[in-house]
Amino acid sequence: MDSELVLHTGGCHCKRVRWQVYAPSSVVAWDCNCSDCSMRRNTHFIVPSERFELLGDSKEFITTYTFGTHTAKHTFCKVCGITSFYIPRSNPDGIAVTLRCVDPGTLTHVEIKCFDGQNWEGSYKQTGIASCSKATDEDSK
Repeated sequence: MDSELVLHTGGCHCKRVRWQVYAPSSVVAWDCNCSDCSMRRNTHFIVPSERFELLGDSKEFITTYTFGTHTAKHTFCKVCGITSFYIPRSNPDGIAVTLRCVDPGTLTHVEIKCFDGQNWEGSYKQTGIASCSKATDEDSK
């Protein structure tokens, strides 16, 4: 997988929430079946939080929902309701970027992996998802 970082932009449907993120052009995205992700039909890729930046006055239009362990911070636009990013339980030091909310043109390849959120603990241990928010030396090349 390509590890050179490129600038991706994206946001919500009404464009009140906009962000930019540095990530490879080829990413691994997670299709999760937990109670929240399955209802939203969410597929996301995870990046270290220092590579993600909200743009303009986006923060004013964001609200957050938590449940269960309250580790995940499910953010969404107050106007259109879209979750374009959130802080995942699997990587509380990272950002999960909703694949379908990335502006077209910068993602060249997406590998979809399944995360069994209905059996969260087992899937967390088996998939290696916890390492997704960790920057590596390869990422800066």
